[in-house]
Amino acid sequence: MSSRAAIKHSLGSLHLLPPLFLLSQDLLQERKMVKFSKQFEGQLVPEWKEAFVDYWQLKMDLKKIHLLNTTNSNTASNTQTTSLANNLLSSIGNFSCFGRQRRDHGVIQVHKRLAASASKGDLYETELLEQFADTDAAKEFFACLDMQLNKVNQFYKTKEKEFLERGESLKKQMEILIELKTILQQQQRSKGASAQDSKEDASISCTISCEEDSVKDRTDQEQLQDSCTDELDRNDVSFSDSPRSDEMGKSIRMKREDGRLRTLSGRVFSCQGKNLRINIPLTTPSRTFSAISYVLWDDLVNQSSKNCGPEGTKLHINKTKLHHAEKMIKGAFVELYKALGYLKTYRHLNMLAFIKILKKFDKVTGKQVLPIYLKVVESSYFNSSDKVMKLADEVEDLFIKHFAEEDRRKGMKYLRPRQRKESHAVTFFIGLFTGCFVALLAGYIIMAHLTGMYRRQPDSIYMETAYPVFSMFSLLFLHFFLYGCNIFLWRKARINYSFIFELAPTKELKYRDVFLICTTSLTAVVGIMFVHLSLLTKGYSFTQVQAIPGLLLLMFLLLLVCPFNIFYQSSRYCFLRVIRNIILSPLYKVVMLDFFMADQLCSQVPMLRNLEYVACYYITGSFKTQDYGYCMRAKHYRDLAYAVSFLPYYWRAMQCARRWFDEGQTNHLVNLGKYVSAMLAAGAKVAYEKERNIGWLCLVVVMSSAATVYQLYWDFVKDWGLLQMNSKNPWLRNELMLRRKYIYYFSMGLNLFLRLAWLQTVLHSSFGHVDYRVTGLFLAALEVIRRGLWNFFRLENEHLNNAGKFRAVKTVPLPFHEVDEED
Repeated sequence: MSSRAAIKHSLGSLHLLPPLFLLSQDLLQERKMVKFSKQFEGQLVPEWKEAFVDYWQLKMDLKKIHLLNTTNSNTASNTQTTSLANNLLSSIGNFSCFGRQRRDHGVIQVHKRLAASASKGDLYETELLEQFADTDAAKEFFACLDMQLNKVNQFYKTKEKEFLERGESLKKQMEILIELKTILQQQQRSKGASAQDSKEDASISCTISCEEDSVKDRTDQEQLQDSCTDELDRNDVSFSDSPRSDEMGKSIRMKREDGRLRTLSGRVFSCQGKNLRINIPLTTPSRTFSAISYVLWDDLVNQSSKNCGPEGTKLHINKTKLHHAEKMIKGAFVELYKALGYLKTYRHLNMLAFIKILKKFDKVTGKQVLPIYLKVVESSYFNSSDKVMKLADEVEDLFIKHFAEEDRRKGMKYLRPRQRKESHAVTFFIGLFTGCFVALLAGYIIMAHLTGMYRRQPDSIYMETAYPVFSMFSLLFLHFFLYGCNIFLWRKARINYSFIFELAPTKELKYRDVFLICTTSLTAVVGIMFVHLSLLTKGYSFTQVQAIPGLLLLMFLLLLVCPFNIFYQSSRYCFLRVIRNIILSPLYKVVMLDFFMADQLCSQVPMLRNLEYVACYYITGSFKTQDYGYCMRAKHYRDLAYAVSFLPYYWRAMQCARRWFDEGQTNHLVNLGKYVSAMLAAGAKVAYEKERNIGWLCLVVVMSSAATVYQLYWDFVKDWGLLQMNSKNPWLRNELMLRRKYIYYFSMGLNLFLRLAWLQTVLHSSFGHVDYRVTGLFLAALEVIRRGLWNFFRLENEHLNNAGKFRAVKTVPLPFHEVDEED
């Protein structure tokens, strides 16, 4: 009896094997789908994500079909026996009377019909020819699949048309540039050696057309018809035109003045039978001053040109302008090639997504849908059109010929820059220096606590002289560390920060590089400060060791401007260029990286004031006499303290004014008001620190409260894009990069709390017997942390704005504008 029971038990376990095997197969299939989903999401163009195949929605529809098939198969297994006669009849029905198999029309049939508008191309609809286990779920799946195919075709066709038009315009620009350079070379050869030895640049003498005004008016009319162009992408301002009425005439003249100011644009001139205008964006101070002088003298030139005879007026286009025009065309070719590469990626990934999802559908349903639908996908527009491939080859040939001296390897370095490989040695040194920094910091804190350096004392030379250096470096590298965290989170969230900041892919800092710089620098700073404090505890006088903090600061400054290709030279020089642009912000064209860095400086006012004090202390030689109060008594220093408190907000306000000047949007003027309020609040705080009376205290409370409300509104609504009333996510926005919504609510609350750090000025709170400078460092660190939090959501909102407009490459302005006389 026991043996029979064992046999029955083993047979029963064998009966359970097929379901377990099917379950393991389902899990394996699910893992493969998840693996491809991650690859698909990791390789797609982030700004075009909404235009790609919605693979995740198709997966959800396929899971519904799979669940319905599973339930139907379970119910059918209970009534598995079917009659032999039905099987015979069904098998006989598959053959005709001649013994041949009946023709199979397929499981589905895809119909192609023309869309209402020709721009949308063909539309596809799928008809089910066989019954599925659940027809409604299958219809829903194919309706979604057809919608995705139509969406991909339409987007591909739109982008292809846009890039082809850009390619044609670039070819014309290249022809004009070659023609002008040829004329210049001919004139140089005709002048001979005397022209080569002259100090002035060689120039092309062309004739200004006497029909300049009428040509301008006709060009204005064309530009008005195209006024729907996005304002943010416009680097040179086009003119608008209207009928010959008085009111519209005024608007033409106003927009002409704007255009003349916002670009270094010459008048329409005739050269080799063509009417041309050259527009150079005002990106540098020299071009800005040239544009201002052009506006001042243009009326006089126009008066003379109106009275010109048949010979016209001479206009000189020198080599400098041609060089700027050549750089602009070169940059436009690089961006076009990058855009074509993105479109190739778009085509390839979408094709893979269709193949993968159709394979999964065949496995789940047991039908043969892949061969039928795949033929339709392969013949659809996005896969069959080869215009993008041909244009990419033409761009390669033109770029290599004109910008790489026929050297293909040199040209492809610009068109296809290689990414820097990440080294495991970087990770190793990050861990090594992190351990060293923690050990040295612990030793420094213990020694400072034992010696009582950070306690309140009536006369503490260390806190007045050495501590500002330590505080300055602490705030700087805390900010830099948070920037590394921002880069890590931006990459995780698929935010294209490199495109937003316009960073070169071969020279940008990765988050590991940032962490390595932070840990190495902090190890050096804390190590030197530890040695300095150790020498003081061993009996050395302040006079003997006081030069050590100053030498530390000098070492970092020399490293920053080091001309040798060591220690991230390209990043150091990029930082110096950005600082230069910020200091001269009204004169340089403002890009995203410039005003992003200026915002960082607005959170580093305490660090700048420490830098100012340390510079005064060492430059004036006060460290030799230990007269640390000299810089506080000097009138020039007190005036400079006001200036340092104002400067970051002033620079940022000037950037807002320049952006309004370039783009003409009043939104920038409103943003300027925010920084003006911050300047007034900062000035009130500095004045209150000098004269602590009730009048200045009331002014600090009023100005700081108004500035805080202004800044909070701008943070949440403008910079982060939150607090939208009609959003599907309450008090947030419709599109969110993070899945957990509570992170946004928590971040808004934390930003509000950290914005109120100025209340310490009123409350005079401190940590027990700790020196007030330590409390100031803590509050300054909170502001730096708030800025790091702000950075992430600011770029998230910028990325969503780019994605909403499908803007994956920057639009480079073109220098030459040809005007036909017939227009």
